[in-house]
This record gives sequence, C-alpha cells and structure tokens, in this order.
Amino acid sequence: QVQLVESGGGLVQPGGSLRLSCAASGTIFSMNAMVWYRQAPGKERELVAGITTGGTTNYVDSVKSRFTISRDNAKNTVYLQMNSLKPEDTAVYYCNNPLPQSRRWSWGQGTQVTVSS
Repeated sequence: QVQLVESGGGLVQPGGSLRLSCAASGTIFSMNAMVWYRQAPGKERELVAGITTGGTTNYVDSVKSRFTISRDNAKNTVYLQMNSLKPEDTAVYYCNNPLPQSRRWSWGQGTQVTVSS
C-alpha cells in the first residue's frame, strides 16, 4: 500500500517562500507521475502542479512563474518550491498521482500552508 507523507508547510508572510516535500513509499516512485493538490477552506481540492516520470512539468495558471515542482527519484520524494506566496495560496497541500479519483492512492495528512501578515 502506498503511503504519502507531506511536510514543509507553515505560516509565512505574503511574498515569502516555502518548500514542500512529499515522501512516497510502497510504490516504484520513478515510474509514477506526481502532482501536488491543495484544498482551501470551503473549496474543492484543486490540482496545482504536476511532473511526469521524464521531468516535464505543468502548473495551474494561478501559480505559474511562482511555484516549481521537482522530484528526486533516489529519495522517492517530490517537492514544491513556492515563491512570492499570496494569501490566496493558503490551503492544505497534498501530493498524489494524477490518475482519476478512483485510482489515486490513499491521501496523506497534507501540510498546512498559511500566508498571512
């Protein structure tokens, strides 16, 4: 069974930066595309950024040029570097695979990101 453990969140002022990590176990990590999702209070979970097995990345428009997704297959870890953070980035951030909902792995606990002055 795949386990996902997200970390790196916290409280940061607008304009600040955070680096999130997601460690995966129980799967051949290098053979899986990975994505970061986020869920803000009262809103549905949304896809934020994705990275293929070959390293191709994509982003939702609202985070382009501010967020960078990367992966380290040797560490079974995917990262999300978040710069120029805005209050609207406040959410719980999760990682998972990009497959349809019925085929996603069990969700981890997520990591809370709060952007506030």
